[in-house]
Amino acid sequence: MKKIFFSATLFLLITSCSESRSDNKTLVENAVDHTDSSSKVSFKSGRNDNMIDDIYFELIRNDKKLSALDEKLTNTYENSRKVLGEYEKVLNKSESYYRDADDKAANIKDSILKHQIESEIKINSEKYGKKTRNIKNLIAQLNENSEKMTDYYTAFKIRKTLPEIEKYQNAHPLKTDSLENFIKKQNQLVSELKNLK
Repeated sequence: MKKIFFSATLFLLITSCSESRSDNKTLVENAVDHTDSSSKVSFKSGRNDNMIDDIYFELIRNDKKLSALDEKLTNTYENSRKVLGEYEKVLNKSESYYRDADDKAANIKDSILKHQIESEIKINSEKYGKKTRNIKNLIAQLNENSEKMTDYYTAFKIRKTLPEIEKYQNAHPLKTDSLENFIKKQNQLVSELKNLK
């Protein structure tokens, strides 16, 4: 009996699915009202996998001021990275040296010599720390400014692209016809399945 019920259910599902396939095309076509879009921005999947960046990139292509701003920021980020790279190379080598020196000193067996050398490393490290304190403060300020620039630019991009997504939404209003028709078909199938014995 279970096999017959299962076979009947499977048959009904397959036939209802095959019938609805031809209707699916119509359902999908009826889902969206394809009004002509007044937006000049393309909403195809873009290069960034991020809608905001994709829309903003399209805006940049059509606006010289935005393009110039984006180029200015890109150059600032690039130059900042290069400048920081030079300082960080020297600072990282120095820090790496002091770590290695501490490790080597820890392996010295003579306790008096070990204490002396650890003291010398500490004095030298602290002296270098004082010498580079201002540099580190300036690097921290540079990084903080970069973060602020990123935050403000992100907020600007969102503000510029919000009207564009609204234009897209207004140009593609969603209708309920397809959903309602599909729910009717589902309800019919549910009724048929309920009445199966």
